[in-house]
Amino acid sequence: MDLEIYDKTANGVSEEHVSLIKNVLEYAGKYIELPENTEMSVTLTNNQEIQAINKEYRGVDRATDVISFAIEDGEDDFPINFDDELSEEIPKNIGDIFVSMDKVGEQAEFLEHSFERELGFLVVHGFLHLNGYDHMEPEDEKVMFKLQRDILDAYGLKR
Repeated sequence: MDLEIYDKTANGVSEEHVSLIKNVLEYAGKYIELPENTEMSVTLTNNQEIQAINKEYRGVDRATDVISFAIEDGEDDFPINFDDELSEEIPKNIGDIFVSMDKVGEQAEFLEHSFERELGFLVVHGFLHLNGYDHMEPEDEKVMFKLQRDILDAYGLKR
């Protein structure tokens, strides 16, 4: 997977946490069998910036933990059809995830598990949204949350 990580936090995110993000997303991509040339980005930010993003794009004026912006949401107004060989060569950009590192710390403390578990949980949660999973309906929630738990448990980030 081609993964770009942007650190917009004031103090910077540790190399260990950046590595965790890369590794858990690489693992999740293999787990759901994404093509190797899949592209995405993760922006690490703070509560203030994610609140502004949440307000602008979702109309909700409060900080949240993770926001996903999927490139392909299943509604392609202008599909481009390539032959199978060319299609395999063109990288597929699935979108962007924004994570509030402030919320990672707050929620890890509240839920009484590690910062690393919460960080892994949030990036996998956002990643699954980029890949078409949702939790708006109870049946969809059951599918997404089970897959999320299976990925995190298999990776080694159990609760």
